[in-house]
Amino acid sequence: MRHVLIREADAVSPVTVHAVTEAGLPDLLERLGGPAAAWAARQGYTAQEGKALLVPTQSGGEAVLFGCSPAGPAHPFALAALANDLPAGDYQLEDGFPAAAQAVLGFALSSYRFTRYRASSAAQSRLVVPADVDLERICVILDGVQLARDLINTPTNDLGTEDLARAVQDLFAAHGGSGSVIVGDDLLAQNFPMVHAVGRASTNLPRLADFTWGDPEAPKVTLVGKGVVFDTGGLNIKPGSSMALMKKDMGGAANVLGLASMIMAAKLPVRLRVIIPCVENAISANAFRPGDILPSRKGLTVEIGNTDAEGRLILADALALADEEAPELLIDMATLTGAARVALGPDLPPFYTDDEDLAEDISIFAEASEDPLWRLPLWQPYMKYLDSKVADISHINTSGTGFAGSITAALFLSRFVEKAESWAHFDIYGWAPSDRPGRVAGGEAQAIRALFDLISDHYSGE
Repeated sequence: MRHVLIREADAVSPVTVHAVTEAGLPDLLERLGGPAAAWAARQGYTAQEGKALLVPTQSGGEAVLFGCSPAGPAHPFALAALANDLPAGDYQLEDGFPAAAQAVLGFALSSYRFTRYRASSAAQSRLVVPADVDLERICVILDGVQLARDLINTPTNDLGTEDLARAVQDLFAAHGGSGSVIVGDDLLAQNFPMVHAVGRASTNLPRLADFTWGDPEAPKVTLVGKGVVFDTGGLNIKPGSSMALMKKDMGGAANVLGLASMIMAAKLPVRLRVIIPCVENAISANAFRPGDILPSRKGLTVEIGNTDAEGRLILADALALADEEAPELLIDMATLTGAARVALGPDLPPFYTDDEDLAEDISIFAEASEDPLWRLPLWQPYMKYLDSKVADISHINTSGTGFAGSITAALFLSRFVEKAESWAHFDIYGWAPSDRPGRVAGGEAQAIRALFDLISDHYSGE
């Protein structure tokens, strides 16, 4: 996406883009010249909010009219529409775009194309970045978002457990980090029994990638991502309609890697650790079963109520590992529950934390970055729904009520975190059902722009 952003010196005959209100349209058309007014009239253009029109000018060139309310663009990413509505060429913003950095970011985010499986791709429009906009930081964000989107959009035949673990390894190698990948039965030897149980039925061997970067003495920030490369539902098999998008069930891992990319590229003064359990929830004779009781790294025994709730099992082992060194900030991300989507829809992921200051900061940065998030409670009375008569804990709500699916999933995970100074869990969807400003249908980065801004602010005062 960064390729659509250029500086003025690299532009080739850029076309100017003018923010215009309905009231200001006649004056602007007069300044641009007779052909512009005639063309706008012929097209019935009235500077409707968010609508753009390419018009000829008196000088023989062209200009773009972009409709705004008197208060400016209603959405900071409103300019994103231009990434798709304009013919290929270079464009330059004129006065009238007060949130220039957000406008530039929205334009670039909407220019995303997943072209891995296409023989060719069409040329795209490019936007001149104003001199006072921090292009380097925007590109850091874009690279992280692109990594997350690309990984989610890649089908499982090209992104198995080995490929996902290699993506972690390659990212950290590019930034001078290091780590290890535990594979197959070695997971049992090194005490990750639930990661092994969930992934053992697949010919794609289960793995756990654990990598670090940065000064070991710096504040410890640890990210854990659900890496289910495909989810059949296991023995509680999903219907076909529910299985169609399950290549995206590693969306938590993809978003964690996108955020890690931003942190390392920006060289934030933290000791970053990323832990990603990589599994395929498949079906075979050795698949784990409803009613099984699994040991966990934490030492808790877990009764299995439904094999289609596998993500929280692998996260539990990974969170227990992360928690052992008591990081200052522990974040996990997962495409975890349909209940979260029923409650808040695909565009508004819930997050959970018992740290009030962290919760407030997440909400503030989510709103400022146009990366929406909504806090839901770690409501302790619902912990009763996870009671088991035969094990320390049930991994799903087995009360028969079906209530509070996302909350009870978060409560389950909370049992595996006790030493971290602050912990937050994000139940993301990882997918955009349709195009919206700054978002392209398909794999999506959620929460990571807000979290990057928060971590940047908290640890380096940026």
